[in-house]
Amino acid sequence: MVDWFGVVRPILHRLDPERAHGVSLCALAAGLVPAQPADQDPALRTQLFGHPVPNPIGLAGGFDKNARVFHRMFDQGFGFVEVGGVTPRPQPGNPKPRLFRLAEDAAVINRMGFNNDGAAAIAARLVARPQPGRLLGVNLASNSDSADPAADFVQLVERFARLVDFLVIDVSCPNTRNGRVFQDPVALEDLLARLRAVHAAQGARSALVAKLAPDLGAGALEAIVGVIAQARLAGLVIGNTTVARPASLRSRDRDEAGGLSGRPLFDISTDLLRTVYRLTAGRMTLIGTGGISSGADAYAKIRAGASAVQLYSALVYRGPALVTEIKRDLAHRLRADGFGAVAEAVGADHRDITRAPSAAA
Repeated sequence: MVDWFGVVRPILHRLDPERAHGVSLCALAAGLVPAQPADQDPALRTQLFGHPVPNPIGLAGGFDKNARVFHRMFDQGFGFVEVGGVTPRPQPGNPKPRLFRLAEDAAVINRMGFNNDGAAAIAARLVARPQPGRLLGVNLASNSDSADPAADFVQLVERFARLVDFLVIDVSCPNTRNGRVFQDPVALEDLLARLRAVHAAQGARSALVAKLAPDLGAGALEAIVGVIAQARLAGLVIGNTTVARPASLRSRDRDEAGGLSGRPLFDISTDLLRTVYRLTAGRMTLIGTGGISSGADAYAKIRAGASAVQLYSALVYRGPALVTEIKRDLAHRLRADGFGAVAEAVGADHRDITRAPSAAA
């Protein structure tokens, strides 16, 4: 295939990052972005929250905030897609500029602040989803000026529980006033009890999933994971952006406020993933995200305990052909290590097995 992204990337990267993202969304919505190859290696087939997916590579929340191109992203090779974050009321987000490329670090800093069209508008687009049967989730968040963030989440679960396959309860965003109020275990326990009750009352089959921050101390992490396990949520996304700034960062905008994502987050998020897998004894479905830009990265997350992975920031630098590249390399690495399917490799690093990670190029 022609590397069309290699042609347009220099043009996009001359634009302000947020404007460039808007141009990309318009091109996707208009059908101007060529689809990736439709063939799928059988070794990549797996299940997520009880649903079959053709591959374990997902699009992370934040790319398609307003559910305008989610159906196009399946054509770009993703096995599942998460839209949002969505708040009950429309929200403009934080003042601009609020999105920064760290090109030398293959990273991004954002302080977007959950800018979105609001639950009613986004739900209407999901009702009209043109591709039923493809695994779709929505990231849920409270309005930044809400006096009752828990009530916001209750309202969102009521609205979206029947529209999508999984609901991500985002209690770890660093960019809004209410983004991390539920990192207190007591507050989180109360929230999850309310959400489970509302979800059950809806008779919905969608999975409830929580998203964790990578910046929790060991004690706080263990307490929060314990609350989530006790609440019997279907899974965890590991993890969100970080407010930490590794000393290795070289880019001019490295000290901008906001959440850091991309390559520098890989080791941090993968270590967190291993820890959570151990804390849950491998009994909870984990989605690994943070710094994935290759098949080797995806494979490392799976061996560390992820049933599936998500990416976003790497698309800024590599374009959608990266998804095809990751899938092909992942399938090769699975077979090189004797695994016939993704599920066989989940958590392999924690087991007493003789197979070592593949060094395949």
